[in-house]
Amino acid sequence: MPLHEQIIPYLETAGLYHLARLNSQWFWIDEPLDVAYQLGLPIDGEAVSGCLTDFENLMENGRPAWEWFRELFSELPPPNKVKQMTVHFTWFHERFRVPPANASEEIVRIYARAYIMMLLSSQLFADKNANQVHLRWLPYLASMEDLGRYSWGSAALAWLYRCLCHGTNRNVVNLAGPLQLLQSWIFWRFPSLRPSGFDVFEFLLASRYGLLFCVDNIFNLMCCHS
Repeated sequence: MPLHEQIIPYLETAGLYHLARLNSQWFWIDEPLDVAYQLGLPIDGEAVSGCLTDFENLMENGRPAWEWFRELFSELPPPNKVKQMTVHFTWFHERFRVPPANASEEIVRIYARAYIMMLLSSQLFADKNANQVHLRWLPYLASMEDLGRYSWGSAALAWLYRCLCHGTNRNVVNLAGPLQLLQSWIFWRFPSLRPSGFDVFEFLLASRYGLLFCVDNIFNLMCCHS
């Protein structure tokens, strides 16, 4: 909340003015608008939500998640590529790498679903290993035309905050979440940390650092300047 001049006398009377000034000096990721600038994600629309515990029992009146997976992708991954309710990234990458020549519209839609599944699981909502694709996104992929109505930027920001909070645990050694958003924000807000030769701004802001995004870079920045 901004500190308006009109209310400062009341804060001084209450003895809270100097405490309030700290808020204007503190920094944070600038709400969803910053996510829109950095990653170009929509920040208005419906909330991205869902149950992560036994979620498969809530999808389409309890229809099994793997049955739904087969309908959307026309096949199931081999057992050695499955871990609980996730599929290893390599199966998606190898199986749906390039659409076949003269593919029908339905085949192209299947490849698009696979790409979106990998994008969500490895870029926006990645786990600490970023190598598993979670089936929780199946309800969104069932209707491709409706994907654009969701506020993916708000969801990505919420997930980043959650991962940063979890990362303060002394037992946590890896950081999850949309790390390209975090690194791009660091370079944008702290020019002294920005690599040389990256001073020309364009949309998307994060596109300037496409070759620099990695977990090690982010940890080095956080450790060296904490």
